[in-house]
Amino acid sequence: MGPLGVKKVRCKSSDILDLVPDSVMEFHQRLHKISEALDTEDVQALKFLCLGQIPLRQQQEIRDAKDLFLKLQENGFLEEGDLFFLRELLFRIKRIDILQQELRCSKEEIERALQLPGQAKVSQYRHMLFILSENTTEKALKHLKLLINELPQNKLGNNTTMLEMFVGMEKKGILGEKNLDFLKKKCENVDKGLVKIIEEYQQSTAVKENGGNGGTMPLCTSDVPGLTAEPLQVDLVYKMSSRPRGVCLILNNYDFAKARAEVHKLRNLRDRHGTAADAAALSKVFSLLHFKIEESKDLTAEQIQKVVQSYGTVDHKESDCFVCCILSHGDKGTILGTDGKQVAIRELTACFTARNCRSLAGKPKVFFIQACQGESYHRGVMLETDTTRQPSQYDIDANTPTECIPEEADFLVGMATMKNYVSYRSPTEGTWYIQSLCQHLNMSCPRGDDILTILTRVNQEVSAKYDQKNKGKQMPQPSFTLRKRLLFPMN
Repeated sequence: MGPLGVKKVRCKSSDILDLVPDSVMEFHQRLHKISEALDTEDVQALKFLCLGQIPLRQQQEIRDAKDLFLKLQENGFLEEGDLFFLRELLFRIKRIDILQQELRCSKEEIERALQLPGQAKVSQYRHMLFILSENTTEKALKHLKLLINELPQNKLGNNTTMLEMFVGMEKKGILGEKNLDFLKKKCENVDKGLVKIIEEYQQSTAVKENGGNGGTMPLCTSDVPGLTAEPLQVDLVYKMSSRPRGVCLILNNYDFAKARAEVHKLRNLRDRHGTAADAAALSKVFSLLHFKIEESKDLTAEQIQKVVQSYGTVDHKESDCFVCCILSHGDKGTILGTDGKQVAIRELTACFTARNCRSLAGKPKVFFIQACQGESYHRGVMLETDTTRQPSQYDIDANTPTECIPEEADFLVGMATMKNYVSYRSPTEGTWYIQSLCQHLNMSCPRGDDILTILTRVNQEVSAKYDQKNKGKQMPQPSFTLRKRLLFPMN
């Protein structure tokens, strides 16, 4: 019992600690505040997500959030000592404000809790349908109403929502967890992005049924990747089960004193302050992803070539993947050694083609490159450069994607910025690109998200950054010849 009459108990359904009021009155006061903050649309969404806990017949009695909470209590899903399901529901409908203010739980806490096996109470199927509804435009909904002749047209009024349509389709037996073909066929005539969401769900459940972990649907609707992309085939996923997965080679160049001393035109090539933060972040996240970390520091151009070539001759038959992260200065299509001399990125990736490295044939080869490839600025930001510009609040690293990816299959080259442009590095916190990459790998890999989805989120985050002084921005750009989905499971 705490000094203020509050006792601390562990949630039955998670590792999140609840502060549970001693009195029943306080508990109901909390539910009352939450119900007052929910609008009609929120309640409808919550009712739909609760169909696995509250049958449709019982839901007919629910008029508002108070009625919903009462039914949850009657059915054993909401009580004074266990608010986890309520937290999950608010998280699913993106009412993070209520989650934080009334239930003392952050978005990150509930995300972590929902990653644990068996914690989520909302079924993946129902969550997928909710995501569909959230991503259906008014125009698409109107079109779907005309296409679904199996439902009485007199009941499909202008105010009929997508969720109500789903319930009607379930009643008619034309929609269910194992019965998505009808809905998918109708969506194909309206929005390919909706089909992709269904395909993602089917792939995840198919992998689970075959004994894999299969990943999960995105936890929030804002996490749904590229809705205009074509659906991915269920069975096309790279094997990623070896321990270790493979080598993660980090080439980290900081000290460019030799280049300044020996190459007159590069005398302003500055040391790369902040690169240690990038190397540490990469080492941490790829260790969690079960890669063997091997780092080399301050290499000349010739040494970079020799190190990379040596890994191309290693036998990787026990590995599922090879990752190489290069942190340095650079120019168009090249990496600079600490002596200021250039190494073509294409020459480095070519060491791992199926012809040159047979033990990695058919396996993904991943390169993340943070190095200047030009001196042009995207309009919008200012920072110190990794070429020859004068120092400012940040350093600048830029990259080129199109000249780096070889024609051979199974390569991914993630570049910090587009060809001819600079990218940015904080002298204390590391680069925008690498830090964002590591953060999203750490958050998204446990969800079962593939690498291209993750890199799309990195693109979004980095491109949103802006530095007022130089009025510049940064746009990362991955290039790839991957033939399958590339996942990095943490388990």
